[in-house]
Amino acid sequence: MALTNLGLRARQGRPVRPRLVLAICCTSLFIVGLDNTIVNIALPSIRRDLGASLSGLQWIIDAYTVVLAALLMLAGSTGDRVGRRRTFQTGLVLFTLGSLACSLAPGLGWLIAARALQAVGGSMLNPVAMSIITNTFTEPRERARAIGVWGAVVGVSMALGPPLGGALVASVGWRSIFWINIPVGLAALVLCALFVPESRAPRPRPVDVVGQALVVVLLASLTYGLIEAPAAGWASAQTLGCFALAALALAVLVPYELRRREPLINPRFFRSAPFTGATLIAVCGFAALGGFLFLNTLYLQETLGYSALHAGLLTLPMAALTAVCSPVSGRLVGTAGPRVPLVVAGVGLTASMLMLTGLTAHTPLWQLLTAYVLFGLGFGMLNAPITNTAVSGMPVAQAGVAAAVASTSRQIGQSLGVAVIGALVTSAVRGPLPAGFPQASHIGWWVGAGCGAAILLLGVLTTGRRAERSAARTAERLIHGSARTEGPL
Repeated sequence: MALTNLGLRARQGRPVRPRLVLAICCTSLFIVGLDNTIVNIALPSIRRDLGASLSGLQWIIDAYTVVLAALLMLAGSTGDRVGRRRTFQTGLVLFTLGSLACSLAPGLGWLIAARALQAVGGSMLNPVAMSIITNTFTEPRERARAIGVWGAVVGVSMALGPPLGGALVASVGWRSIFWINIPVGLAALVLCALFVPESRAPRPRPVDVVGQALVVVLLASLTYGLIEAPAAGWASAQTLGCFALAALALAVLVPYELRRREPLINPRFFRSAPFTGATLIAVCGFAALGGFLFLNTLYLQETLGYSALHAGLLTLPMAALTAVCSPVSGRLVGTAGPRVPLVVAGVGLTASMLMLTGLTAHTPLWQLLTAYVLFGLGFGMLNAPITNTAVSGMPVAQAGVAAAVASTSRQIGQSLGVAVIGALVTSAVRGPLPAGFPQASHIGWWVGAGCGAAILLLGVLTTGRRAERSAARTAERLIHGSARTEGPL
């Protein structure tokens, strides 16, 4: 690896500056993470301006997260094959163009399409940036510190989305939340060309075209069926057909991936209890986040009549606790293991959601703020143990793929949170949205509380000695290649 980096220095005629490379990669991560949450605070303004329905608002969020989830694994292997810097730059171009298109969208359909374009670019940024970082920081301790900075940026970017979005929407308008990506994207593009070395994997994984197509069909059909179910009917041919197609895609995907030497997603990873736990915890935690942000934004602005700025400021306690607890969680994982932060995360998220299950138009402000603080505490504790638990016990050669699956699970969770909770609440709304929303939202908060309880349970069950032994057995099979000749799970 060191020889490779020396070759990169000689070929580009300038020394590699690791900290600058890290800053460039973290800049891209910041805007991608920010776009996961900043759009939520603008949803009421977009609804009024573009005449969007509740399902239309769900698509504004999920067009981004579903595409991002579907393409993350493909983007990582593409960077290994054609060049990480080249793929990273392509992602920056597409993300910046998508942001510009979002800011100019004349209607809802155009906005949803532009969000999908943003996500295509975003999928090329995070996994490829992580590969660039691991190839730049070759000394283990320095690499660990760099990844720690990377993880902190994830939490901060997602937490800052609502308050920053509120300030922009209130002062300039909802289109401005996309404008801020443009200069940042252009600056990162120039800096990448000047300072980020090109690199490729010595033996990149082959493209799994069939596996990738099945993942796209699975996520797209499931999300479409959920979001459109309130309008089409939960028992309609359209809804049942979408769910059947998703089930068929999953039923074909698992045996197909088991037969491949180098699958897109290796189902045998799920023999490891820590890995399975991390995947499910990521889905539950980010489903809670997606549902929380979606419901809370509509409640504060549509029911209580707060401005976008006021609504964003009210979420500052959540943002502050998330930003403070993210590095604390990382240190706890390093000293005491993942169980403690996962238990704290499960308790915090569950308590927060339970406090909102009786929401009315007259819920006192102190109760809302307490729920926001608890949510920030819980969510801030969540990210570090997810990645740690996902790669726990995995062979070094498989750790990157395991971490990529965990990242994909986060996006899937956020997509499903918006789709499932949004669909249930939409079906429960009676009468005009401002008056009927608080009562209708109760089912959504209960689902979120269930996600928190699942995190608590999984955090205990998948971090003990028995779980560690299952991870060791899985790693041994993967190392010796015995998994390739074994039968179905």
